[in-house]
Amino acid sequence: MLDRRKVLAAGAGLAALGVAAPGALAQTVSEMADGQLNIVLKRQFEHLVSMHPERATSLGLDKGPLAKLRGKLDDYSLEGAEADRDNNIQNLNTLKLFNRDQLSNAGALSLDISMFRMELAQDADERFKYGATGGRMAPYVLSQLTGAYYTVPDFLSKDHKIEAKEDVDTYLSRLKGFAVALDQQTTYFKHDVGLGATPPDFIIAETIGNLKKLAGASASTSILVRSVADRAKAKGLGDPEGQAAQIFTAEVVPALGRQIAALQAVAGTAVHDAGCWRLPDGDNYYEEALLAATTLKVTGEDVHNIGLTQVKDLQAGLDTLLQAQGLTTGTVGERISHLSSDPKYLYPNTEAGKAQIIAYLNTLVADMTPRLPHAFKTVPTAKLEIRRVPAYIEAGAPLGYYNAAPLDGSRPGAYYINLEDTANWPKWGLPTLTYHEGIPGHHFQISLVREEKDLPDYRKTAGFPVYNEGWALYAEQLAGEIGAYGDDADGKLGRIGMYQSLLFRACRLVVDTGIHAKRWTREQGIQYLIDNCGRTKGAAVNEVERYAAWPGQACSYKIGHSVIAALRDKAAKELGTAFDLKGFHGAVLNGGSMPLSLLEKQIDNWKRKRALGAPD
Repeated sequence: MLDRRKVLAAGAGLAALGVAAPGALAQTVSEMADGQLNIVLKRQFEHLVSMHPERATSLGLDKGPLAKLRGKLDDYSLEGAEADRDNNIQNLNTLKLFNRDQLSNAGALSLDISMFRMELAQDADERFKYGATGGRMAPYVLSQLTGAYYTVPDFLSKDHKIEAKEDVDTYLSRLKGFAVALDQQTTYFKHDVGLGATPPDFIIAETIGNLKKLAGASASTSILVRSVADRAKAKGLGDPEGQAAQIFTAEVVPALGRQIAALQAVAGTAVHDAGCWRLPDGDNYYEEALLAATTLKVTGEDVHNIGLTQVKDLQAGLDTLLQAQGLTTGTVGERISHLSSDPKYLYPNTEAGKAQIIAYLNTLVADMTPRLPHAFKTVPTAKLEIRRVPAYIEAGAPLGYYNAAPLDGSRPGAYYINLEDTANWPKWGLPTLTYHEGIPGHHFQISLVREEKDLPDYRKTAGFPVYNEGWALYAEQLAGEIGAYGDDADGKLGRIGMYQSLLFRACRLVVDTGIHAKRWTREQGIQYLIDNCGRTKGAAVNEVERYAAWPGQACSYKIGHSVIAALRDKAAKELGTAFDLKGFHGAVLNGGSMPLSLLEKQIDNWKRKRALGAPD
């Protein structure tokens, strides 16, 4: 088992917060300390949301005192990043005033989760003055995966509601703010380039291509204009198309042009090296990125070797399944490639073929839904929509991702599939994507905790990649255990898809660390994915370029899956007949996302209760 990072808790007393109670009963002290901690964390959460209007809208919190945020976007400037850093330091210093020993187990867990996140952010923000802040280890503020140009258009289209005339006005205000955000980020990009954090040439090329798609649309067809115009007309709220088109043409397009020019200015001198080792203090940047992704203090060499071992084991399992399908010659990667390119499993790369894929994914959700009670005591009620990745960011965007429903349930959750090329999606590989992004994966896990009445919002919205992605990968495996793949020919191929998905995530451990810790080239990484897990050339390119833009994140999936699966195996062995699968899943999910060391403690507490016959 990997060494886990110990979550630090300060030893100072609560006197400074006015809650010390000498001579009081321990339970009373605990209740008082928990109450004061909850007040502090709630205020910190609310202040953080007030600093980030887009987050307020996405969470459904832009109402009441925060309604004023509806016409604003986040601050994408260098000053905004510094404000985030200062706020994090202030919050962390406040939490250090709490004496962990005076808290209940639940209170201590909330403190530990918050301090882990803040300490990680403080450490990264102090050491690295380029890229994203807050412990999100993305070294380039502009890439094929990062930037206001990438997030804001979809945010305005999907998260910004158009229900009243005021919503139209605040949309137009945000559209004007989009031009400001683009210029803020262009300045930020130039600052980082000055520090030596220039993206590699292939990331610059992808980003310029995406920006040109967004800027090159006519005002009448741009998603930024159509989103407000079509929805306003449908609701009888007037015709804002002319105003939106004017803002788009006069303000947004020029700002996009300035951003394109800034990228083009460095394109000629950008290097092709993919790894962050070439950045300022780059080797340490990657170590920090691995910690952010896995919540474990591990080295690139550690993760690389874990990946190599798991690749070997999973390839052995896949070999048996492939031979049963008559695929007996060639490497596992070659046989998977053969299966992936078989025309009988591919949808046409046409609008009709892409619509067929969406329809098939919806049948998978419908089939999975009645199976959920076999593995869970509680099933969330939030609806799920399946959508295509917007065309203007298809190039370079992840092949699939999830956007959660807001806390107030006013919108459904949505999982996105990148259909730029349907050759990336043979039919037998689609079930695992749906179980991962939808149910019982991300949509199930996030919706369940957001519907938990006794959990505060600051816990419902916490997110650690290794927990979230580890659960989603575990969900692919769990789907098979509750019969989702079936026993017919399609089901057998679906199990191959499940194993291939696990293998793919193990290959990610090898390639991500290969690029950033062992100085592999982009091309080495692409070829490894093709050779060892049968990814198509296009999918392999997409993946490797993603790892270059977001170091370490790709390692969260298989590390998280391995730990969750190991915790289950250990619990089943120790508890014997007292083990309950539904109870185990509740112990994993009901407390929300957390570092792996804290999840292990949660499972240990659950096991003690089960062993004593106490209710979950």
